[in-house]
Amino acid sequence: MAYKTEALFRDDAYLKTADATIVAVNDRGGFIFDRTIFYATSGGQPGDTGVLERADGSRVAIAATITGETKDEIIHVPAPEHTALTVGEQVRLAIDWERRHLLMRMHAACHLLTVVCPFPITGASVSEDDSRVDFDIPDAGFTKEDVTARLMEMVRADHPIFTRLITDEELAANPGLVKSKNVRPPAGTGKIRLVCIGENASIDSQPCGGTHVKSTGEVGEIYIGKIEKKGRENRRFRIRFGPMPST
Repeated sequence: MAYKTEALFRDDAYLKTADATIVAVNDRGGFIFDRTIFYATSGGQPGDTGVLERADGSRVAIAATITGETKDEIIHVPAPEHTALTVGEQVRLAIDWERRHLLMRMHAACHLLTVVCPFPITGASVSEDDSRVDFDIPDAGFTKEDVTARLMEMVRADHPIFTRLITDEELAANPGLVKSKNVRPPAGTGKIRLVCIGENASIDSQPCGGTHVKSTGEVGEIYIGKIEKKGRENRRFRIRFGPMPST
């Protein structure tokens, strides 16, 4: 039986704490709650870490968050030697906000990179300090300096970042919204979540279930650390925080 966890982070990525009730403990000791602010590993973005606070004030560390039998079943993986929880118990959830905010900034930066490099995406991985997006580009024709300059133009413009829902039919009528070459957004639910950048999505709009900051300005200073050749038609762009090194 697959459980459905209410994913509070989809509507508000800035929630740092929330109360929840445990509905199941799986056969490997993972906790499933009725609702959560913990993002589960998906789409190149790692799952959240944090703590659960019980009514008696004791805490259980959460080492990872993953999906279960379905994307809607979110499993909170406790650190080793944790205290057992019981079904029906109410706890306070608290994510590692500092880590999550870095991931939100970086995930938004990856979206900006797909605007600068409008080519099919063949892979991506988001992390706190060094992320990558792989593109199907026969001949890159890009320099680290040029791409960095264009990224920072969008950051400084402080465009809004927001989400909206469209139907499966609307997505089918606008196939260009899907930038990934190999992965299709889940269909059949009737609702596809788009992450949009710019007034009226003037900069970008693409299906994504991840967490992002509210504006491009919040991304902060970023630069392209490397452009690597990965096969005949694959180019890997690495994004890092901070100013581009002078040497």
